Amino acid sequence: AQLLLAQFSILKDGGKLGGITVSVVGIRFRRQCCMCSAPVNAHHLLAAVSGEIEVLSTSVGLIRLYCSDQFNFPSTPPLLLVHSVNAVGSAAEVEPLFEHYSQSRCVYAIDLPGFGGSDRSEKIFDPRLMTDALHAVISHISGKHAMSGLDVLALSLSAEFAARACVEKPDSIRRLAMVSPTGFQGKRDFQGPEGSTRFVPWLYRLLTWPAWSKTLFRLLTRPGVIRYFLKGMQGSEEVSEALWKYGVHTAQQPDAHHAPLHFLSGRLFSADVNSLYAAVNKPVWVSMATNGNFTDYRRRTSLAGSSNWQFHSMEGGALPYFEDLHAFTKKLDQFFLSTPVLVSSDPGIPPNL
Repeated sequence: AQLLLAQFSILKDGGKLGGITVSVVGIRFRRQCCMCSAPVNAHHLLAAVSGEIEVLSTSVGLIRLYCSDQFNFPSTPPLLLVHSVNAVGSAAEVEPLFEHYSQSRCVYAIDLPGFGGSDRSEKIFDPRLMTDALHAVISHISGKHAMSGLDVLALSLSAEFAARACVEKPDSIRRLAMVSPTGFQGKRDFQGPEGSTRFVPWLYRLLTWPAWSKTLFRLLTRPGVIRYFLKGMQGSEEVSEALWKYGVHTAQQPDAHHAPLHFLSGRLFSADVNSLYAAVNKPVWVSMATNGNFTDYRRRTSLAGSSNWQFHSMEGGALPYFEDLHAFTKKLDQFFLSTPVLVSSDPGIPPNL
């Protein structure tokens, strides 16, 4: 709930606040003509990345999926990019990676349910729903390419959803990359019952009280607050102007407040995250931020002895590829190109390069 706390801090200090069935709805767009009309709720939301847009009809609602050229690289496993979860999350957060990898492989980027151009209608937004969304998209992509086992890169909290998808259907994911993942912060080990969450009911009731829920969300997503959040995330006064502008725009879409309020109440956080991560048996690559508000990974020691996990300190904030795309992709490429999984010289701590 750092965004919520940051908002209250600004107000206090007097600052200015500037099983899954998938079918493809007959909608495809190119970036230049992607003012998407119904049936997607965020019907005036511009494309976050280039390429085609597919709208998938799934058991968890309509999902917007971006796709680069799928025919140029038939022998290379596709790559699915999954944005983070916050008040203004969208595929815009992975735009540099989408454009970069589109030159060498087929790349997809999802707008998760409740975000971007996907269905934002009111429902229970929890890890089960998000994981089912990934299952649906991965199944769709695998069917298009007539192959199983694609690569997945997930940001922050979405790493938990991707890990759950990998554990539940291990043959569907070849390799998993995590950028600034949650679940490694603090001293507490979360090994609750399978599928349990860190939901705080009283907080959700408070946040969604009809008298102020939409007003609260508008305050949390004022342009100045979004910029403040991005600065904290990157640990720098310089932020991506394109990412900031898209965040401002996506926050203004109909029903944009539903999923973020579930997020702020803890419902999207897994209470079994540490046991979940330990159950992943595919190669995992983790990028750890060195600047900003997301630099605590002390709980990586919970994976002591798990040689399939690689931990890398990447200079920069939570989205380091916005700062140095070449340095980030150089290390990531080594992982995707089947570099042997490293084993730590210290048996108590996984590799940390």
